[in-house]
Amino acid sequence: LLLLSHAAWGLTEGLYCGRRVCYDVLGVSRQASKAEIARAYRQLARKYHPDRYRGEPASPDGGGPQAAHEKFLLIATAYETLKDEETRKDYDYMLDHPEEYYRHYYHYYSRRLAPKVDVRIVILVTVCAISVFQFFSWWSSYNEAINYLATVPKYRIQATEIARQQGLLNKTKEKGKNRRSKEEIREEEEEIIKDIIKNKIDIKGGYQKPKIYDILLFQILLFPLYLCKYIAWSCWWIYCFRIKGQEYGVEEKLYIIRKYMKMSQSQFDSLEDHQKETFLERQLWIRENYEVYKQEQEEELKKKMALDPRWKRYRRWMKNEGPGRLTFIDD
Repeated sequence: LLLLSHAAWGLTEGLYCGRRVCYDVLGVSRQASKAEIARAYRQLARKYHPDRYRGEPASPDGGGPQAAHEKFLLIATAYETLKDEETRKDYDYMLDHPEEYYRHYYHYYSRRLAPKVDVRIVILVTVCAISVFQFFSWWSSYNEAINYLATVPKYRIQATEIARQQGLLNKTKEKGKNRRSKEEIREEEEEIIKDIIKNKIDIKGGYQKPKIYDILLFQILLFPLYLCKYIAWSCWWIYCFRIKGQEYGVEEKLYIIRKYMKMSQSQFDSLEDHQKETFLERQLWIRENYEVYKQEQEEELKKKMALDPRWKRYRRWMKNEGPGRLTFIDD
């Protein structure tokens, strides 16, 4: 009995109430209800709280303020252990099965080190914050593109002509009491030109008009739908073009060309229409034709680099000095 008692006594060291039984610390039985445990804790907390201690003996053996403080911490630990149903269940199991040493340590520290906030809430808030930042960042890029296009003579002249045909610029020049300053008229004309550019010009690529469904939050929510659509599209592609042997349409040809070029949809959409027509004329959806086209582009790039004076200077610098050569040039 002494050996078993000593083993059980050693198992509880460092866990919960240490070598003391939490029920004995609060002065309740193991069958006590949550209300009885809370009542016992309030009574003992009022007695041993450091703010209420005024120098009277804190314990029967006559302790000082330090002993009262340690006693209060022990009472608080016992209450924290027994007030929660799951923690109390683990503690009761430890009292009944003291030999399962590692299991008790695992449950104790897993609950203590577990995050207080639900991880799902943290992930949701993070995704929402990223989505908001992403949406406003896209709007900023889109507005920068509109402001830039408003300064390009080609688009500005076209937008001004459309505004005059619609009679929008004539409304800005009013007379009488409604007459405004030149600065106000100029600002309003600028806004009209920008609105026409927004409505008439389809900006593609990284500066296109942002859509709510492109942000991260909606992409995650719609991922199952996108996955199902992709599987259905893959099955349709295999059935039509692999099994039945149908000829590719224009969209399918452009899709294959885009895959060969390793370009995203937005990058491919930003290309001019005459470039896509050139791709179709040269039948680049055929692998052999695309390899020939790729070789031609590489050769053309090499020629441009050979004739570019900046590349000539760079090659001359690499040949004569290079990035790792020591020189004595004062400047």
